[in-house]
Amino acid sequence: MIFHRALQRELASAAGATFTVLFSISVTWTLITILGKAAGGKVASEDVIALLAFAALNYLPTVLILTSFISVLMVVTRSYRESEMVVWFASGLSLTRWIRPVLTFGMPIVLLTALLAFYATPWAKQKSIEYTDRFQKREDLQQVSPGQFRESASSNRIFFVEGVSGQTAVVHNVFVNTVDEKGTAIVVAKEGSITTAPDGTRFLELKNGRRYQGIPGSPEFQTMEFEKYSMRVASQEAVNATEQKVEAMPSSELLRTPGPFAQAEILWRLSIPIMCALLLLLAIPLGFVNPRAGSSANLIVALLVFFGYQNLVKVFEASVKQGKYVFGMAWWPLHVLILLVVLGLFAWRANVNHRYHPRAMWARFKHSGAQARTKGGAQ
Repeated sequence: MIFHRALQRELASAAGATFTVLFSISVTWTLITILGKAAGGKVASEDVIALLAFAALNYLPTVLILTSFISVLMVVTRSYRESEMVVWFASGLSLTRWIRPVLTFGMPIVLLTALLAFYATPWAKQKSIEYTDRFQKREDLQQVSPGQFRESASSNRIFFVEGVSGQTAVVHNVFVNTVDEKGTAIVVAKEGSITTAPDGTRFLELKNGRRYQGIPGSPEFQTMEFEKYSMRVASQEAVNATEQKVEAMPSSELLRTPGPFAQAEILWRLSIPIMCALLLLLAIPLGFVNPRAGSSANLIVALLVFFGYQNLVKVFEASVKQGKYVFGMAWWPLHVLILLVVLGLFAWRANVNHRYHPRAMWARFKHSGAQARTKGGAQ
């Protein structure tokens, strides 16, 4: 029990430090990406914090899996490096005795990743899509930020405004560049606003301005001055609820949805807690290190194992989407293979007298070196 409590404290300390680093990196990277979209006019600047929170929830399961894997690996590696495992084995204890305290530490993380994968992450993706669509469905002029060029939803107009009057839709010093089959038309006006016709059509009403129209490179063009000029503006249609992305569907709805895309998403959500549990166990035998060598190689191997495992799950997910495999034959083979690898590594590390066990190989190496020195001294 003393060993279990000490191990729990060490694992919790390592997990806290690892999670802080990984989560900070992911949040910083996501913030840079969202700020870039906001600067490019793809999302509203007032939605940055909300979108950052939703993105953090999306990354949280992956961060938790990697945190638990690295934490157990670091603790086991430190025990080997400081020769604590030598005392452990000399006391007649097996490496399998580590399974219980590691699972006691890791099972809450496994359950948390399952809750995130099946409930929180789909909700966060759905809210993120709603925030983005809400901004994209706004009228062209309302999406323009002062001092920033903005392309219209129909991709044939570019808007620029110098200022906005408070919370209203009135803008000042408007520039509109339109390209159509008649050529290029440029409209500049002192102010503009959005008006709605009786039939619901939206118009941009400009006041006190000029309009220039012609073909680039041609000396012929038309110019006119106006007190009031109206042009129709486009707004994107609302996204139908049935067209929501599969990744954003609630799990209860996803289970009722037929088709390969829904099955592939179920495979991914189901794989997240399984990955977390198997990597926790894999970290125990994978944490072996020679006390006289460094421990950086273990961390590199751990990262390669984690990303390789995750990418293979993505490969099976893509295969289900493409119809190459059915769900019943695609969700379990990879996890069973990893489980067999875990069992094989445990058996290998437990049999310390095996010919190819690292400790036996190291003992033979020292013995051969001692014999060589003895022969050299005798000569």
